Amino acid sequence: MFIVKVGLWSYSLMGAFGLVLASVGLAGVTSYSVSSRVHEIGIRLALGARSRDILWMIMAEGATLIVTGSCIGIALALLALHGMAASMDPVAQSIQHSRSDLRIAAGALGILMMVGLSACYLPARRSARVDPVVALRQE
Repeated sequence: MFIVKVGLWSYSLMGAFGLVLASVGLAGVTSYSVSSRVHEIGIRLALGARSRDILWMIMAEGATLIVTGSCIGIALALLALHGMAASMDPVAQSIQHSRSDLRIAAGALGILMMVGLSACYLPARRSARVDPVVALRQE
């Protein structure tokens, strides 16, 4: 019983660490994208776009990255699961008898999306506060 708890804690810590790494990476990519597009954002603001529109644009790009990565991850996980089930009998029996797999996968996907969107929010909020005059003077 002790070994099962140690394994559970180990996998939980690895999963949490992976989630933190993914959110930091996504925030970094979003921040780099925003910093390289300051001129474009300044033009949009000068032409009448509201801060809310800029925030929505950056958050939509982050959501696209999250959804694309999640779809690829789910497809690869299903392929790996079926590959393991074909080679190991206990895995095949576990797949047949488990009905909570879909709920667990949906919950994990929901948590990943919430963390990812919150990681995109800080760079998106910073991009919405760009001063158009300063952004247009930069070259």
